[in-house]
Amino acid sequence: MEQTYSKYTPDDQAVWRLLFERQLAQLPGKASQAYLDGIAATGFRADRIPNFEQDLNPRLKKLTGWHVHAVTGLIPNRDFFELMANRNFPATTWLRRRNQLEYLPEPDMFHDTFGHVPMLSNQAFCDFLAALSQIALRHIDSDEAIAMISRLYWYTVEFGLIREEGVLRIYGGGILSSVGETAYSLYSTIPNRLPYDVKTLLKTPYIIDHFQKHYFVIESFEQLYHSVDEIEAELNKLLPMTNV
Repeated sequence: MEQTYSKYTPDDQAVWRLLFERQLAQLPGKASQAYLDGIAATGFRADRIPNFEQDLNPRLKKLTGWHVHAVTGLIPNRDFFELMANRNFPATTWLRRRNQLEYLPEPDMFHDTFGHVPMLSNQAFCDFLAALSQIALRHIDSDEAIAMISRLYWYTVEFGLIREEGVLRIYGGGILSSVGETAYSLYSTIPNRLPYDVKTLLKTPYIIDHFQKHYFVIESFEQLYHSVDEIEAELNKLLPMTNV
């Protein structure tokens, strides 16, 4: 499908501005520097919903070779991982309404673009996404393998923390697009914050409908990318029948 930009109403643009300004105001000192640099590099603005073809994709192509691919919403696992293995990030085009500012049952465009797209300006992170998706495709017929890969994706791409110059920062899009979980993930005494460990991640269930009990902390995006071989090796140990 395509993003039909002309369908966005003045109220849609106003909701985007509200969400953008509210969230961006609290991210300095909390978000990863790679994410904040990505906000500028991808040209995000408060006064304009991003236009995938005119605004985002030309910039991403120059930065990392990635592309934002419009989808209707949640898509099947195979389609999702095929897109990302080919460096296309799936993003929905619908935007939440004013009465949905705090909670949505599924991701909207603000989550998909504001939360995730700035990180697509970081090459190591992008290489990790593509490599993880290639692993998923090799195990796509195993529900158990996809469940494990989904856990790892959840605790990194969606809800990951990074230590930058000794200080915890956020790079996961699920946190970066959430006004409530941004502060909770860094400062609350309730959740556990654990070192990034592939074996643990593959076995740790995640929470969909409220804040996380566990967050995993990487030391660099290169660490994520260099863990790819370990991810596949651990999957092959746990699920030898899925080897190809």
